[in-house]
Amino acid sequence: MRLPNGFGTVYKMKGSRRRPWIARKTLGFTNTGKQKWFTIGTYETKKEAMCALVKFNENPYDVKQNKLTFEDLYNRFKTESVDKLSKSAQNGYNAAFKHCSPIHKKIFAEIKASDLQRIVDTCDRSYETKRKIKILLKGVYKYAMKNDIVAKDYSEFIELGKRETTIERKPFTDAEIKRLFDVEPEILMVDTILILIYTGFRISELLDIKTENVNLEGGTLTGGLKTEAGKNRIVPISHKILPLVEKRYNPDNKFLITNRLGRQMKYSNYVREYFEPIMEQLGMDHKTHDCRHTWFTLMDKAGANKVAIKKIGGHASYQTSEKVYTHKDLEDLKEAIELL
Repeated sequence: MRLPNGFGTVYKMKGSRRRPWIARKTLGFTNTGKQKWFTIGTYETKKEAMCALVKFNENPYDVKQNKLTFEDLYNRFKTESVDKLSKSAQNGYNAAFKHCSPIHKKIFAEIKASDLQRIVDTCDRSYETKRKIKILLKGVYKYAMKNDIVAKDYSEFIELGKRETTIERKPFTDAEIKRLFDVEPEILMVDTILILIYTGFRISELLDIKTENVNLEGGTLTGGLKTEAGKNRIVPISHKILPLVEKRYNPDNKFLITNRLGRQMKYSNYVREYFEPIMEQLGMDHKTHDCRHTWFTLMDKAGANKVAIKKIGGHASYQTSEKVYTHKDLEDLKEAIELL
């Protein structure tokens, strides 16, 4: 079928190509009468190329947009969408963008699925980082398709691989712990990190401790979740953090750790609004569970009895050969904790 004059053309390129069909549109003529062509795109089938040509004629888009780089598109997407998100979410997108540096200057319409997959495959970071890269790419492609810059979302073909289940834990160093004590009076919520380090509580467990389970006179906290060994366990309060717990204690609050409104602090809010910003501010690289890992490390270095470690930490791995020691009294537990 002959196409109308000025409509454009579709033809098959020579050679062995994955996308041999090309759709082009005449933009005008040079002073010498030579046609000026704009390539809309290349396609696997003649039908796809013809559909692209028809779509372009129905809704012509700015030809200049076809020369936009990935960086250009990201900046537009960032202004339209990312900048409206929370600060932590913005940081996540910006970090993912940095990992896409091999295609920053590449014409967006010329980027292929293999280019995107290569970025993920060569990224030596965690599965979560790779997942955030894919989220970024999907966002940019969605923006590009909405603005008729591309017709296909190649980000959907990205394979992240198998999620690694092994998590590396890094205990806080003595110097880092000292730094936390030094800045505690100045930085909000640093006290909670020290309480985690000196009690062995998981962050979810600490946030769940009710004020009624804080015994300042007896010097203990009662709490714990997750395992049978960890539920409702009594944890002595080290003299190093007793002043911090006393300062936190408010009989009018239901929970020991609260948000600005005096309500229970949510895990996601704690990590996003306090723990991660504190780590960044102090130049430390830790996750919340590193606090618990630090406690076990300190107790082991101090030579604390393994049964005492089991009872205070509620760690299931200590429930094998020493189950007979079920009546360690509180004084033994306090003695163990004061070794820190």
